[in-house]
Amino acid sequence: MSAHTEIRTNMRLVVILLGVLTAIGPLTIDTYLPAFTAIAADLHTDVATVSLSMSSYFIGIAVGQLIYGPLLDVFGRKGPLVYGLVLYILASLGCALSYNVEWLIGLRLVLALGGCAGMVAARAVVRDLFPLHETARVFSSLMLVMGLAPIVAPTLGGLIVASLGWRYIFFLMGGSAVVMLAGVWWILPAIPGHGRREALHPRSALRDYLAVLAVPGFTLRMVTGSFYIAGLFIYLTASPLIFMDMFGMSGPHYGWTMGGNALALVIGSQVNARLLKRFSLGGVLWRSNLLLLAVSALFVLGAILVPVPLWMVLVFAALYLFCLGFLLPDVTALIMEPFGREQAGSASALLGAVQMMAGALAAALVSWGYDGTVAVMAIGMPVCALGSVGLLWRERYPVRVQD
Repeated sequence: MSAHTEIRTNMRLVVILLGVLTAIGPLTIDTYLPAFTAIAADLHTDVATVSLSMSSYFIGIAVGQLIYGPLLDVFGRKGPLVYGLVLYILASLGCALSYNVEWLIGLRLVLALGGCAGMVAARAVVRDLFPLHETARVFSSLMLVMGLAPIVAPTLGGLIVASLGWRYIFFLMGGSAVVMLAGVWWILPAIPGHGRREALHPRSALRDYLAVLAVPGFTLRMVTGSFYIAGLFIYLTASPLIFMDMFGMSGPHYGWTMGGNALALVIGSQVNARLLKRFSLGGVLWRSNLLLLAVSALFVLGAILVPVPLWMVLVFAALYLFCLGFLLPDVTALIMEPFGREQAGSASALLGAVQMMAGALAAALVSWGYDGTVAVMAIGMPVCALGSVGLLWRERYPVRVQD
């Protein structure tokens, strides 16, 4: 094997590993969703209380990413990632052995604090190892793994609950993290940090985050990406209410429907990767953003003019997710563009935390505003698409890529 071929093979392994690390978030959520009823029965509580473990997880994801940002910049990518995965493994075992729901809720927060290390590090490593013209394609590859997670995870979780019991879902999470840890140890290249430990002081960390916010174009692009994530969370939160409560879809049917729509996201990301070989990142972003606006406008128009049938909601949701398959990797590449190794960790952490908060807020608004119709989806998702038009003015904010 030639040196060039060996390098290409190693980079493919790195991209696969980064995709798995990025997918740790959706896998940790979607795998245990089918177990809510079983958990409630076993821990002598109700499903509403068990769902608080989801809230604690989102809090841990948002806060944890802000913690890992400075750590990744100071100590490099590998060390904090290893410690995060070890924490994730221990928290998974704790969740599996939980004897009451309060213990489970608390450990889900710890689980998030460990798992989010992979999410932050993956974005930073992509920026470290790949030039701008390749980062969007790499993020599309990561999107492929993330898109497959919602297809596989609920089915896998349901099978485990039915055959072994809900606790084995968390044993599976811990075992998967052991494999990820081995991959990080043997495959991920060592990427050094700047080593200035004073940057870990809360005041210094705050100053670093403010410096990231001051980079021209970063805030606009981060807000734009947060609108995309908010639209995705509106769909994820509203879909069980609309498909199962309003249209009476069965649980298995709903699972297949979610898998099919997740496939639209995957297809969009892979079409995006191919288009980026022929067209500029800005051109693909511009056109896919306009396509998202057109799909959203048709969704609103259809919801106003006719009683909305199930097939129409499914078609528009799939088209919306198809567009996000283009937009999410591309805007992430643009957001990470101006940052070198000394700031990539903080930029990735700030991006992830803000997007998670935007998604959590969108989910809360859906829960509050659902009225038994498709209104929350037909209004909320187009509003998020409209909010993303700020990206159309991105060229007003030129940036310089750091070495």
